[in-house]
Parts: sequence; C-alpha cells; structure tokens
Amino acid sequence: MIQRKTQTSDYWGNEFTITPDDLQYLSTLLVEDELPRSAVELGDALVLYRCQQEEALIERAMSQGTPYQPQRSYEENEQVVFPALGYRVGKVIGIRPGSNPEYGAFQVIQVEFESGRKREFAAELASDHPLNHEPQASAVEDADLRSPEELIELYGTQVGDKLGKVLESEPDFICLAGKWFPKDLLIKVHIGHLNLAEAALDISGGGPSPTEDLLGDLELPEEISPQLRAFSLNYALQEDERFDEVGPAGEVLWFLRRLEPEAVQSTPLHLQYEPLEYDPASLTSEMSALEQQLDDEWSDIVEPDEVTVPVTVVLTYPHWKSGTLCLSKRLAHVFPTGRTHRIRFTFIDGDTGEEMPGWVVRERRYVYGLDEWYRKRDMLVGTYLELKQGEKPGTVVIRPRSRRSRREWIRIVLPVQGQLTFEMRKQLVACDYDELMIVAESDPQAMKQVWANVHERGLSLGRLVTEIFPELAKLSPQGTVHAASLYSAINVVMRTPPGPLLAELVANETYVPVGDNYWVLHSSPDGF
Repeated sequence: MIQRKTQTSDYWGNEFTITPDDLQYLSTLLVEDELPRSAVELGDALVLYRCQQEEALIERAMSQGTPYQPQRSYEENEQVVFPALGYRVGKVIGIRPGSNPEYGAFQVIQVEFESGRKREFAAELASDHPLNHEPQASAVEDADLRSPEELIELYGTQVGDKLGKVLESEPDFICLAGKWFPKDLLIKVHIGHLNLAEAALDISGGGPSPTEDLLGDLELPEEISPQLRAFSLNYALQEDERFDEVGPAGEVLWFLRRLEPEAVQSTPLHLQYEPLEYDPASLTSEMSALEQQLDDEWSDIVEPDEVTVPVTVVLTYPHWKSGTLCLSKRLAHVFPTGRTHRIRFTFIDGDTGEEMPGWVVRERRYVYGLDEWYRKRDMLVGTYLELKQGEKPGTVVIRPRSRRSRREWIRIVLPVQGQLTFEMRKQLVACDYDELMIVAESDPQAMKQVWANVHERGLSLGRLVTEIFPELAKLSPQGTVHAASLYSAINVVMRTPPGPLLAELVANETYVPVGDNYWVLHSSPDGF
C-alpha cells in the first residue's frame, strides 16, 4: 500500500508547518470566492489542499517509473519511484550481489536521484518486507484510507489554530471579526465614504449600527460580493479613530467614539485603582474565602468552575457612585464577550421590562449604564442584585432582590471637616441588602470634598484604616468590625480590593482578629 503522510497524526501535528505555497493558495482561494473566511475555515481548506497535493504527487510519480519493492528485480537505467521517500524518482545506475546470510541471496541496486545523490537498496529479496505490498495509484482504490472530509474532522481545528497564529504575523493578511482576507485586495474605501458613515451614525445617535446598514449609502461596487464590501468597509472603519467597533462575539456593530458615554471612554473617578503591593501568603484561608466571596474585579482569585444563575452581586460604593457593575471573573459569565475593548449591549429591568443601554468595558473591568436606574430604584450600597443572560442575544436581565420597603437602622456615612464619620440612622430601605456592606450617603457634595481631600493628601491605605476602623467599631457594642464592612467603608474614599486591606489588618498589631473575619482594636478590652 502506498504510504500517505496525510493519513498520519504526526503529519498534522509536530511535522506540520505553514509554507509560502500554502499562503499563496489560500490567498487565491479567498480572492476567487470574494469571501473572507475564519482561520478554522481556511484550515479546513488547507487540509483538503494538502490531500489533493499528495494525490497529485503520487499520480505524477507513479507515472514516471516502477514503484520500489525489495522483492522486485530491476535493470540498469530503469526509473524507480520510492513512495517511502516522498515519491522521489531515481535511476538504477548499478547492480551487484548482496551479502547477508540472514536474508539469503539478493541483489543490491545503486540508484541516483535527480539531486545527484546516490543510495543503495535491496532487490530480489525473498524475505517478507512491508514495502512489498502492491501499491495502488489512487486513494480512491484503498478503502482503508480516511477521506479528506474525515481528515478535516480530525485535524481541521488544530491546523486552523496553527494557521491563525501564522496569519497574525503576516502583514499581507488582515483579520476582522475573526475573518481573514488579503489586505491588498480589499475594495478602496476613501474619506468620502467614511464621512458618509459618520453622518449616518450621527443621525442614529452614535450607533450601534451593523456594517450592512452603513453600506446602503456608500455605493461601493455592486459587482463585488456583499461579504467583501462589508469586510472592506469594516477595515476602513477600524483604521479610522472616529469609529469604535462595539459588537459582541459574532456580530460587528459600529459606534461613533465621540458620542460614547464619558464613563466608557475613560475610567470614572471612583473606579480608578492604583495596584497596591501586598503578600497574599499572609492571608489566612478564612480571609481568602472572604476575598473570593466579595468577588472584587481587581482581586486575583480563582475563576469558578460553575456559576449559579442568576448571579448575585453586592453593590459597592464605587460602582453605585459610577453607575457601573464590577466585571469580576464570576460576573463576566453573564455579560457578552467579544474581540473589542468595549461591547455595547442592553440591560433589561427584570421587574419592569425597561431596556437600558449598557457597555462592557473589558480592559478596565467594569460594566456601565446603570446610573439612572440606581437612582430610580432607590438602590443603596450593599443592595443584592441578581443578573442573568436575557432570552435575546446581547441582553442581560438585572433586578434587585426584592422585599417590602421599610425603615431600618443602617450605617450612614457623614463627612465632618473633610473626614469620614459613621453613625446608625433609620432610613427607608426598598431592597434586600447585605448587612455587613450597606452604607448610605447623607451629603453627596460633602463626599466629593472628602474624596478630593484624601487623594490630594495622598493618604495611604494604612492611614485610612486607622481613621475609619474606630468609626465603625463605635457602632458595635463589642467594638468589633467585620472585614467586609471595613472593605465597604474604605471604598467610599479609596478604590481597593479586599486583598491589600486584609493584609494591612494582618500586618498591623493594632488590629486583632476575633474569628469569622471580625476584628477589634488592640486597645479595647476584647482585644486581649
């Protein structure tokens, strides 16, 4: 049987490399079809191409000479084909008797290949040998061979993955929305076309608009396939800083960058986090479990294997103030994913059905679009929010965990002479909340001054803990402060994840753990 490399896993694995000939073939294929394709689709095409190449090579080689088999006899000047050597063709230039008692009488032929290299091979060998099986000229005649379609099923994905990495380093190919096409063969989209696209988006409030909606006014050549027209326009829009691609995975949507919300273009003040160095090893397992539970977007925690739906999150002060939600590893499962830094989607109020525009800001780990909704629904810091994916793609259903409104004693933050103080007051609460995290703001304008004061003075996390811990401790008869309450309070004036805060408590002998993540001041009676 003729040996075909394409039938082996080694060929498609470590041995497989993308050649310039492969890239030329794929470029021609893309141009002929006028259809941009994904790396996986191109990988499938490449598997088929390699199979066709091998069959063509076999047929050409087999027509040039006698297939080599050790059992055969050969004559000088006879052309011989060596399937095991990649179907190389050589000419017999000498014959001599072989000498090996183990194999009995046989001949040795000397063969010269086209490269000029000479090698010797056994002939008229009586013993059995794998190469003595009669070769077939065509793959179709061998029922044991896998078809190209079967090989695509087995190896297409891994070939596509390898091809994708190669294409990323090829300046002649460009990728948009997961599709590839030769750069030099795109339709010319000039500045006039782009100005028309900007005007169309401006009329629609900035977007988002699919490429197809923008194409209608541009009058690109009709003889070109719609897919290539869309691809060419997408590339031109991508290269123009006026436009922002904001579609979720599998969908291309465009938005005018200048009309995007300010909180999408730059990080809101209360979400700005300067990483703080600390030793995670200093945290106990109990503290690490709390950090996992708090699920801060800047915590370096393990991504959960499974996420219970709906996902419940506790609203923290920085996000309440900014009209955002954290994009933590757990909550990220709910929101649309995509290739771009910003993704436009739709929030749906799970109680009223109201739709609200939302933005996933991936690189800065937050989701924007809830400022008005928080105020309308009388949300407080510490409110439990439940989220799940909507029935329609690109939608997320959000609702507060409901309960009857009533007046309750909760923590109120009071700015006094530029510093934070806390006290307990009765206030109407409309939603279920985390008792450890709840905080209400009494004077928003004064809070702005406190925030500015803290950052102008460059107060450290340790200094803030020193100032705020006693304020929280006075609210408890035992003088205890839960780490989650301190985390919630500190984030009123400084953005920090739980890790550095917990490490500060551990490192400072002023604070003493009393179990279940509660702490007391060392000077208090309960601290001994």
